[in-house]
Amino acid sequence: MQLNGLIYSFPKEIKLLFAAFIIVLSVGFYTGLLFVGETSSVNPKGIEEQYLGNEDNEEATIMKFKKSDKEMLSIVHSHILSMSLIFFLIGLILSTTKLNYKIKLFLITEPFVSVILTFGGLYLLWKGVLWIKYIVMISGILMTLSYSVSVIIILKQLLLSKKTN
Repeated sequence: MQLNGLIYSFPKEIKLLFAAFIIVLSVGFYTGLLFVGETSSVNPKGIEEQYLGNEDNEEATIMKFKKSDKEMLSIVHSHILSMSLIFFLIGLILSTTKLNYKIKLFLITEPFVSVILTFGGLYLLWKGVLWIKYIVMISGILMTLSYSVSVIIILKQLLLSKKTN
């Protein structure tokens, strides 16, 4: 079955369903990023403090404590499960777009690698592997870029007719 470009042949109601899903999903995704920005300062030191605490930092304006076992397992578990479903659904829709095979393959697979590196990395950071905070930050950025590029491609192709391509 030829998937490349199949998105253009979907009925209008399926295109509308996919577009609505992607828009609402994106509101949730980017709201989550705002939360990350508010809680970890989006830098390696902020990431470390969010999970390991900052009780020993006398200059800290907001006191943070090391996450408990239950908190970390809940964060890792819920994020890996939910993000894998998000990227599975985005990947399914993206697979029907008209796009270079290698770029499409990268955009479909990269987020899964980043999910493991980001949330597995947070767990390793919490366990004391401090250098992993840089991997967490880079993989989080890559995951966000992959998501954003995929969504733009999908929405553009859902809203354009095949004749314009």
